[in-house]
Amino acid sequence: MSVFEEFPKISRWSRDVVITEKIDGTNAAVLVVQVGDVKAPQMLWTDGALEVYAQSRSRLITTADDNFGFAAWVQGHAPQLAAGLGAGRHFGEWWGAGIQRRYGLAEKRFSLFNVSRWREPPPLCHVVPILYEGPNAAGVMEAAIDSLRTEGSRAAPGFMDAEGAILFHLAGNVGFKKTLKKDEVPKALADRAGQVAYACKDCATGAR
Repeated sequence: MSVFEEFPKISRWSRDVVITEKIDGTNAAVLVVQVGDVKAPQMLWTDGALEVYAQSRSRLITTADDNFGFAAWVQGHAPQLAAGLGAGRHFGEWWGAGIQRRYGLAEKRFSLFNVSRWREPPPLCHVVPILYEGPNAAGVMEAAIDSLRTEGSRAAPGFMDAEGAILFHLAGNVGFKKTLKKDEVPKALADRAGQVAYACKDCATGAR
């Protein structure tokens, strides 16, 4: 251990933020790398120059060890994703049919988180909707949450049961989340309650 350790710099609170809709799906990422940079058996595609991988929140995934079909989707569209996204690890939400609150969709979608880079989505992808961008003024997060409550999801227009919002502080390089319901409840408990609610809903409608 070093004898001296500098205290980290603290970012100023009153700097720009970006607030985006928090979509209720499953965390995912597409990894595009040069051949040989990763050397993992979970590779889904290569053209001899680039390799494409898929991951969930906790691991690299394959079609044999998938997460709601995300690896299969990435493998099936790997050339287009590699060309459109370029090199890097591209985080987003895999959401829609059969995942969490489903949003009334008949298909699944991949929405990228990095709105600073992706003002327009690359082919096959979406981008999480921006609810606000500007100074970190009092009430901006509450206003974003209120807009979701009264107007519904921006990601899936017409779906009124939006989950919440993410505030990303640009100078601090840190994000915060706030949900419309049970924001004060730990995530594990909220997730368990949501799973029970959706299971009951499926039982009532005959869905499986």
